[in-house]
Amino acid sequence: MFLVDANIFLEILLGRDKKESCKKFLDDNVRNLNMTDFSLHSIGVILFRYDKEDVFQKFIGDVMPNVKLLSLPIELYGEVISASRNLNLDFDDAYQYSTAKYYGLKVVTMDTDFERIGDAEILFL
Repeated sequence: MFLVDANIFLEILLGRDKKESCKKFLDDNVRNLNMTDFSLHSIGVILFRYDKEDVFQKFIGDVMPNVKLLSLPIELYGEVISASRNLNLDFDDAYQYSTAKYYGLKVVTMDTDFERIGDAEILFL
């Protein structure tokens, strides 16, 4: 089971260099995909910034039925703070990491900030 970081979806949605490998990963793991509410909102913010509201609407209709949306319970936000301090992560990465740990998922990302963690529960595309 995977927690897919926003950058995986954005790579595809914005037509970036690694879009094909990201598509393949998502297609190969369609029944095991999760994302955080934070990632969904981040995707919306970025697509709206580029005047791609129609792409966001298509994403919601096509992708979200196949992805489980997760949120970290508010009482566990202390874990986000600990992850940020102990692993030198900014808020979004600490939230992803903490949510993945809580649900027992592997983070799938292209974010190099996760490299310094050295955690086997991180999968880089």
